[in-house]
Amino acid sequence: MTTNATATNATATNATGTRFEDLPALMALMTGAEKHGPAATSTLDALWVLYDRVLRVTPETAKAQDRDRFLLSKGHGPMAYYAVLAAKGFLDPAVLPSFGGYDSPLGHHPDRTLLAGVEIASGSLGHGLPLAVGTALGLRAQGLTDPAVWVLVGDAEFDEGSNAEAVAFAGAYGLERLHVVVIDNSSATHGWQGGIAQRFAAEGWSTATVDGRDHEALHRAYTAEHPGRPHVVVARVEPKEQH
Repeated sequence: MTTNATATNATATNATGTRFEDLPALMALMTGAEKHGPAATSTLDALWVLYDRVLRVTPETAKAQDRDRFLLSKGHGPMAYYAVLAAKGFLDPAVLPSFGGYDSPLGHHPDRTLLAGVEIASGSLGHGLPLAVGTALGLRAQGLTDPAVWVLVGDAEFDEGSNAEAVAFAGAYGLERLHVVVIDNSSATHGWQGGIAQRFAAEGWSTATVDGRDHEALHRAYTAEHPGRPHVVVARVEPKEQH
């Protein structure tokens, strides 16, 4: 992973007037002893590029049948996710300081019943990718071939066997509208022999491995064509212990 990718990252404002450089200030509004800072900051660039340049979903279309779906499996430390949702108009930034409060809609894991645009309520690691596979399969069964399904997972989630089954199933069924973003911050206990991307490739997936802080590299990987195959982007960031 390179360390100077920030210099190439776009600074253009979006529809709400928020820039990528404004996200740390939004994150700083959320405090508390259980905020899992490294888990949040590791996802910030990947989430921003996805919501800013790729996902076809807005606060107005959050319930539309033909929207793209984004599932956050790496749900612990959701501050980056909440900051991006606020930047994109899904929630009022004034709510951010209530993070983790008893009556707050911003829990330590996102809750789909409390926030617009949140597709799943995360919990134990390893559930998001299987849920994304089911979502993609369900959309196909309904004849909805246009919406894309995206799921963001952490490398440590591959210690869970449910992910190996999901990867094998999606590859065998050619779920080409399924996209996985893996945040690799070297936190897995076991890992996959040969690396994460190679394991996906062995199951028939299209793969890309990029610097998880380089916005242009992320965008190229996100938008790469992969007809007939699901697609995974492994976004490498600094190891967790360096935080």
